[in-house]
Amino acid sequence: MSLSLPAFRRKWSCRGYMSVGAAMVTVVLGFADGAEARKYGSPLDIFGIAAPRPRATVHSENVSGKIPLPRPRPEEAPKASAKASDESPSETDDKPSADKPGTPKPAEAAPPPEKQASACRLALTEEIAIAPSIPDIRGPGACGGEDLVRLEAIVLPDKRKVAVKPAAILRCTMASAIADWVRKDVVPLAASLGSTISDLDNFDSFECRGRNRVVGAMLSEHGKANAIDVRAIKLANGQSIGLTDRTMSREVRERVLHSVCSRFSTVLGPGSDWYHEDHIHLDLAQRRNDYRICQWNVWDPLPQVAPLLPAERPEEAPPREVAAKPEAKHGVDDEAAEKSPAPADKPAADGNKTQPHKPATKKRR
Repeated sequence: MSLSLPAFRRKWSCRGYMSVGAAMVTVVLGFADGAEARKYGSPLDIFGIAAPRPRATVHSENVSGKIPLPRPRPEEAPKASAKASDESPSETDDKPSADKPGTPKPAEAAPPPEKQASACRLALTEEIAIAPSIPDIRGPGACGGEDLVRLEAIVLPDKRKVAVKPAAILRCTMASAIADWVRKDVVPLAASLGSTISDLDNFDSFECRGRNRVVGAMLSEHGKANAIDVRAIKLANGQSIGLTDRTMSREVRERVLHSVCSRFSTVLGPGSDWYHEDHIHLDLAQRRNDYRICQWNVWDPLPQVAPLLPAERPEEAPPREVAAKPEAKHGVDDEAAEKSPAPADKPAADGNKTQPHKPATKKRR
């Protein structure tokens, strides 16, 4: 440590011990060993900012400098593979060993339970209708439905099949109602006409749309697979019973009307609106208090030939002149004329005044 006297006097005032003209004082303190120097404070260390003091001895388990070793592996522990040795002990213990015999294997994921068949599906057997089940439909909005079938044909009691052309996608309850209607009502109707039913003309079944295909209208029962439009019933002899055909017998169409209105909750046909002038709409819509709608006007049949000209007069008809003056009525009128007094014989109501004579006339028919 080297200090000059002027510099020393500027930093520390020590007038009692040193004079202005004193020579430079050099103080050198040296120790042979650094560890020995740390035992003593630096000279003139007034503020105590010299070398740091030695720290207190830390007592720990590693006083002897030995590293603790892990506990020995128990003999009954399973042998760890090279890959398992890299894993932590907790992971090794939690995972069961696949090589060790008797270790239970993890249970495989159970398949989802199959959907149970509804009561309608169990009742609609192949002896009644050919209607295989199809998956549920989840369309936009509320379109679609559950427990759906594809009605392909209806099996009659005598094992004959009535084809539904084209096949209709319906709910099971609606398909069952159609099959019951054909088997119990349409078959006797066809028998009264001297034939048997062969086909059912399906105009429309499931279609995701609003009522009458109006944009923004309430969802139709067709969008719920709960409706069918029937246009005609075809017989085995080639005859077709058009349900809205005015040339068809009125009695036949009325029988169909009474049968469908007693089975379905909605029946729309001619007279309901102009959307149903060429087919019959049938559905099983559920309403409050089991309210039903049956709007189908059975119009009178149209004449085969329009009467443009009057019919010809038959040859055996009497002449027109004789027909205009029948003899019987003419005789009655003559007798009445003879019995009536002449106008001259009647007494005058006013003395000399007489009424003018008027010839008798016949009343025209």
